[in-house]
Amino acid sequence: MSSNEASRESTLSQVLKEQYKVRDMNLIKALIALGEASTHISELLTNYVSHTYAGTQNNSGDEQLHLDIDCDNAVFEAIRKAGVFSIAASEETPVETDVSSSSGEQPGSFSLGFDPLDGSSIIDANFSVGSIFGIWPGKGVLGRTGREQVASAVTLYGPRTTLCIALPSASTDLGRDTVLEVTLTGEKSVWEVSRDLIEIKSSGKIFAPGNLRASNDNEKYNALIQHWISDRYTLRYTGGMVPDVYHIFAKSKGVFANVSSEKARAKLRLLYEVAPMGLIVECAGGLTTHEAYDASVLDEKIDDLDKRLGVCFGSSDEVKLY
Repeated sequence: MSSNEASRESTLSQVLKEQYKVRDMNLIKALIALGEASTHISELLTNYVSHTYAGTQNNSGDEQLHLDIDCDNAVFEAIRKAGVFSIAASEETPVETDVSSSSGEQPGSFSLGFDPLDGSSIIDANFSVGSIFGIWPGKGVLGRTGREQVASAVTLYGPRTTLCIALPSASTDLGRDTVLEVTLTGEKSVWEVSRDLIEIKSSGKIFAPGNLRASNDNEKYNALIQHWISDRYTLRYTGGMVPDVYHIFAKSKGVFANVSSEKARAKLRLLYEVAPMGLIVECAGGLTTHEAYDASVLDEKIDDLDKRLGVCFGSSDEVKLY
């Protein structure tokens, strides 16, 4: 283990154990592994030069970049090394993959659903991109709901590398849900708390309208967009889910929607994107809803690893308008 790796593990462990009272040391190890994966991905992005395709497609039919596969491998390498995960599935490897050191469920083991590189289609413009992680207790993710997660995290790669972590009340001794942000500093040797508590206000006139083409044949979505425009909301939209939702965390307000229509189908996956991000939003005091009915995305069952849905996230009053 390098001195930088040891320093990162030590600083993040101290933050989670002492400041945020995380109960389970294995959960701390799991989150440290995600921090290590994020550090590796940050390095891959820093040295990314050529936009080369691997000649394969993911389940969405998207052409995979070599970078997508490299980032996916970085996460699998980190979680296997951690020794506390049993199963993992990702957008690039969409099967329940055994990542345990031995067969069978281990005490305190976790399962992971993740998107290793959200926003690869905008990376050549040097926009911020991210990674999304959801941690479930035990073995397997099929048949579970987002509400069963013991933690989730999102990493934002931009001018800084930041890791935003959601900790439900059952995972700590704080007595409440909490969301924190740590930033990779000291030449990538230290995880430093940059925001000790992220909270989303009940209202805020900032909007990010994903899958905008759906407004062409979805009258209700078009009406909502016209409301945002006529009421002089501020548009903040990059085309990447991570930076667009993260902007809500940064400003402590706003609304993100990614709605489907007959001609523009839902793209966001419940396991890899919606459930982990939804946990962060709700732990920070915001609301989430399925596009078709009033229900939290955290109560939607993962009955297919590729299950997709339209969503609305953000400030509670803004989501209620949806």
